[in-house]
Amino acid sequence: MTTVQAIITTPDVARLQTFYERLLGAVEVRRFPGDGPVFFVGLKVGDSELGLVNEAATDLSAAQRILLSVDVDDVDGLLDRVEAAGGRLLGPSNDMPWGQRVAHIHDPDGNMVNLTQLLR
Repeated sequence: MTTVQAIITTPDVARLQTFYERLLGAVEVRRFPGDGPVFFVGLKVGDSELGLVNEAATDLSAAQRILLSVDVDDVDGLLDRVEAAGGRLLGPSNDMPWGQRVAHIHDPDGNMVNLTQLLR
């Protein structure tokens, strides 16, 4: 069995953890170390796991080379929560010709996140 896990490095684990909890209902399932300053937090998001790594030297101005795509039940139902959770909505959601509704957002660190919903 092979599993791929997205891991985001950040200078502020607590801020990103709160964002993904508030926006997507993420639940902490792992933390290392258990006591003291955190290095890694594993979040359960639906059937997937997202990792957050504390890296003070993370350059938030560097060009991005990856984006996080999250399939949700209702894209439009989450849009009001993006900014309330600390993120930034980049524009309205749109129906794409391949059968998805997509909203482009940035998390609090400026990471690109696509919220996607299968159109039926």
